[in-house]
Amino acid sequence: MDTLALHISNGIINGPVAGAFAGLAALALAYCLRRGRRDLDDRLVPMAGLVAAFIFAVQMLNFPVLPGVSGHLLGGALAALLVGPWIGALCVAVVLVVQALVFADGGVTAIGLNVTNMALVGTVAAYAVIAALLRVLPRTPTGLGLTAFLASVVSVVAASQAFVAQYALGGTTRLTDFSLGAVAATMAGTHTLIGIGEGLIAATTVMTVARTRPDLVYALRHRRPAAPGAPQPATAGGSAR
Repeated sequence: MDTLALHISNGIINGPVAGAFAGLAALALAYCLRRGRRDLDDRLVPMAGLVAAFIFAVQMLNFPVLPGVSGHLLGGALAALLVGPWIGALCVAVVLVVQALVFADGGVTAIGLNVTNMALVGTVAAYAVIAALLRVLPRTPTGLGLTAFLASVVSVVAASQAFVAQYALGGTTRLTDFSLGAVAATMAGTHTLIGIGEGLIAATTVMTVARTRPDLVYALRHRRPAAPGAPQPATAGGSAR
């Protein structure tokens, strides 16, 4: 195993396990589509397209982490912050399917595995961190940047451990020099470094959007209400709402 990139190729996981995760991914994406329809409006639809295009472009760029190891943006945290968890998972899934079918990046028979790890587990883990942090951090560009960074690290590590679980269930290649625990530890350590790189990219992107077009950031749509009797924020013209 000369690299620890997260995209799974054909044959790494056996057919029955790959098929089971393909079914699981299909059901989960159908649920995301159902829930995501409630959020769609004239702002979220074009933003979802931009997020998917951005994730696709950045995933094509690998950056070195260690000798023989490269990483790239997964996009779950970024997507969850900008378009929400349901649409975000769909955006990442679309990117993964296109990469597998058009660019052979990730095996076709492993699409369900990769979608489960990066689009579902990664996005769910990221959104759990986002939901927790935005209860205590200010919803400012700086607060969102810190949230994006931490959520990205957790998201990437969680996705890597999902692969370890899949490998334990149906791995076809025996790593004689590594126990399953050693594989999990190696994947976690390497993908923590990858997550730091992703976190810096995600934080910079989210902070830029939040400063220029905060109305396009999903995480800013549901601000905490002001306490009763507290002064309301002024509008651009200086009058209170």
